[in-house]
Amino acid sequence: MIDFENLAAAMGELDEDTCRELLEAVASPEEAEKAMEACQKGMDTVGKLFEEGEYFVGDLIYAGELMTDAVEVLKPYLAGGESSGVKTKMILCTVKDDLHDIGKNIVRSMLEANGFEVLDLGIDCPASKVVETAKAEGIKIVALSGVLTLALDSMKATVEAIKAAGLECKVIIGGAPVSAEACKNIGADEWAHSPKKTVDTCKAWAE
Repeated sequence: MIDFENLAAAMGELDEDTCRELLEAVASPEEAEKAMEACQKGMDTVGKLFEEGEYFVGDLIYAGELMTDAVEVLKPYLAGGESSGVKTKMILCTVKDDLHDIGKNIVRSMLEANGFEVLDLGIDCPASKVVETAKAEGIKIVALSGVLTLALDSMKATVEAIKAAGLECKVIIGGAPVSAEACKNIGADEWAHSPKKTVDTCKAWAE
């Protein structure tokens, strides 16, 4: 039996060897989901230690690499079975004035593992670029990511631009500053702190 508490602790301590050893023991979709939750818990610890000044930017980047590796190991179990026919195409980006991409990249890996064709518009993405791409590609799902508090203003501006353009897109926002209240203020359809919730929501919308 995999010790998921140990996995969360190893991720929080940036212990690559222990993380990999525990992740490689995963043998089912159920275990993969629990492992993802443990890794997310570990990433929360990393974020907390960074805020407290115990970890630095280099540690954050390394944690992001560990998380990306974890997703790669778990990908075969996280995939919700490749659906036949056309993949659902969606937009993912870090909003304007925010340059963080670790969380976005993890979400992209998990969305792709679940059969989505993800148009990753990168970081510091203006609302106009989201609208242009959504129009050109016939997009119905948009995921906006942000880590900084000021990202909330950019998310609001992006949602307003999508609505002003008359586009019927479902929008999910994710990242450290988002909450149910922020989601309501921004006008988004859903919010998430975990990659798993983002994937589950987008899969429900795609159906």
